Amino acid sequence: MSEFVRVAALSEIPDPGKNVYEVDDRFVIVIHAGGQVYCLDDVCTHDDGPLGEGDLEGNEIECPRHGAKFDIRTGEATLMPATQPTQVHEAKIEGDSIYVRLAD
Repeated sequence: MSEFVRVAALSEIPDPGKNVYEVDDRFVIVIHAGGQVYCLDDVCTHDDGPLGEGDLEGNEIECPRHGAKFDIRTGEATLMPATQPTQVHEAKIEGDSIYVRLAD
């Protein structure tokens, strides 16, 4: 498994809010919601759409292309047309910094 990488200051992402970052040549969404941080691949598994451009609603993010939804905690597809999960990565807060460790 890769090492944790600092991606942002916690204050850069409102709660609730999200930003897209490039980590080791991979685009990921870092989400700040309910005092927690989550990290997902910035890709809808239905058509490779940019999830980071979608709306955040509670524990779900909606793909802006066709409305597929994903659970930000697990990556599971919760609304068609997506049926496959998107990759989740480990995220943590240390002080005012957000760190991400990409899944292998």
